[in-house]
Amino acid sequence: MSLAQGRPYLAIPGPSTMPDRVLAAMHRPAPNIYEGEIEEIAARVAANLRRVAMSSSHVAIYIANGHGAWEASIANVFSRGDKALSLVTGRFGNIWARNAATMGVHVERLEFGLKAPADPARVEEALRADKDHEIKAVLLTHVDTATSVVNDVAAIRAAIDAAGHPALLMVDCIASLACDEFRMDDWGVDVMVAASQKGLMVPPGLGFVWFSDKALAASREADMVTPYWDWQPRAFPEMVYQYFGGTAPTHHLFGLDESLKMILEEEGLTHIWARHATLASAVWAAFETWGQEGDIALNIANPAHRAHSVTAARIGAGNAQRLRSWLEREAGVTLGIGLGMAEPGTPEANDFLRVAHMGHVNAHMTLGALATMEAGMQALKIPHNPGGIAAAAGAIAKGAGQA
Repeated sequence: MSLAQGRPYLAIPGPSTMPDRVLAAMHRPAPNIYEGEIEEIAARVAANLRRVAMSSSHVAIYIANGHGAWEASIANVFSRGDKALSLVTGRFGNIWARNAATMGVHVERLEFGLKAPADPARVEEALRADKDHEIKAVLLTHVDTATSVVNDVAAIRAAIDAAGHPALLMVDCIASLACDEFRMDDWGVDVMVAASQKGLMVPPGLGFVWFSDKALAASREADMVTPYWDWQPRAFPEMVYQYFGGTAPTHHLFGLDESLKMILEEEGLTHIWARHATLASAVWAAFETWGQEGDIALNIANPAHRAHSVTAARIGAGNAQRLRSWLEREAGVTLGIGLGMAEPGTPEANDFLRVAHMGHVNAHMTLGALATMEAGMQALKIPHNPGGIAAAAGAIAKGAGQA
């Protein structure tokens, strides 16, 4: 008997759960797009986007998803034939590098596998070997959504500086912004990209690029940018339509204005980071307990290298896919598929899943998802050690006690 009736829970790493307040803010007629309220909202949103990135830098807003933000960052920074160093720790770092190569950038990849972060020592070595400073930028994914590894952005910046190299540091924060701690200015990031549908709790459709004065100066020498992707008019508009390269994404802006108020004025970034850390620890505790029997394991062994927004895990013998199907069909919970962990179409591809705990998520949502997972493992007779929910509850209790 299916128990999936009622409100479903989408526990995938984007689109994340959207607050009712955000959805309600979007549920209104379109405004005058030429003047008045839209000008005030656009200016306020741009200012608050700088605050959520902890940056005094410039920001450009695009009607696009994260892939569009990637392309905007590449188009503004590079000329065809320029060289980039890409630090690949999973599928999404690899795609950003691939897209840059497709656009005409010569990309050198440093591969760190699917279970570990980028090694700053290897980055410093690679940059020291670039005697002529041909590498224009280093591409780094803060959190790779596929592997759930978190990279140490400040350590990579220190490696660049230790090598005495002038390369820009470009960071993908699509899966980490307003989830994991991120400090653009303090960590010396020159270009950062993100999107609306994860920690910012707004439907997919907006991509963002933040850039420093150093990156702005570099962009003036680049030859790849086209009118739509040009960040100059978006970051320094003379008229409101220039923020968006044309007609404003009005209803996304209404939603984003509300979500940024919730993030910055009500909960605060420090509390948001702590909340995500606690919810992540609950997920890890459950998996670590379940994995004491059977073929169950977190993808990232070292807790210091795990993201706080999403957790990738393995349940062998195809049981990850079996569990995902059971949860959606019988319990109304959707987990993320495994991405880039095995060749599509192979039996091994069914061994991986991801549990998201990003954005508008609280203790009962995370504990509920974990409890239905344990129920599914019992129903499907997937070998596991019982007690995962008790361990997760203990992590929640510990985190709440520290608040």
